[in-house]
Amino acid sequence: MTEPLIIALPKGRILTEALPVLARAGIVPEAAFADESSRALKFATNRPDVALIRVRAFDVATFVAFGAAQLGIAGNDVLMEFDFSDIYAPVDLGIGRCRIAVAEPAAQAAADDPRTWSHVRVATKYPHVTQAHFARRGVQAECVKLNGAMELAPTLGLCDRIVDLVSTGRTLAENGLVEVETIAEVSSRLIVNRAAFKTRAGQVVPWVERFRAAALSAAAPSAAAETDAAAA
Repeated sequence: MTEPLIIALPKGRILTEALPVLARAGIVPEAAFADESSRALKFATNRPDVALIRVRAFDVATFVAFGAAQLGIAGNDVLMEFDFSDIYAPVDLGIGRCRIAVAEPAAQAAADDPRTWSHVRVATKYPHVTQAHFARRGVQAECVKLNGAMELAPTLGLCDRIVDLVSTGRTLAENGLVEVETIAEVSSRLIVNRAAFKTRAGQVVPWVERFRAAALSAAAPSAAAETDAAAA
């Protein structure tokens, strides 16, 4: 009997946005999956050939890259940071939209010009993305690795700037910070283990196409609404 495919999904905000995508692809998790207070990590679905695991967003790519899960949903921020050669990202699901941005205290930004930077000290959970971004600009970046509470770093003198995910900008504003640069736009992608894509193609490829169709069906109403609004 063929082993069921394992799909890794991230906890938190993206999980809520991912559930309708799963439904359009034909996957309905057991009820406990949406309960983030549950300590369970692996869940059955309406499909005997598909199981789900729920892990931290940064860990989704690791589970898929090393073959513990064959598919997953991960933001391209995670893919950029880890740059796993064993991951293929064939579908932009159009969910989890945000950006990786550089931010600093508002008072500092008022008299600052990013074009004059030669050295920066930055708190971030994206050290590789951050260093690569500043290296392209000829700026030396000293990265302080943090996994959370990034906005506290400038306030407490740990560094002058941060690089973090930004969606509405509310958290930055409430901590006296403003965006000064955008490094990359972010959305969540379907990711696939490259080895599984070849050795279990009969299972994996049809699910890639199902997720592609699910993403397109979600995008179609938005495009139609924009067309109607332009014609009005």
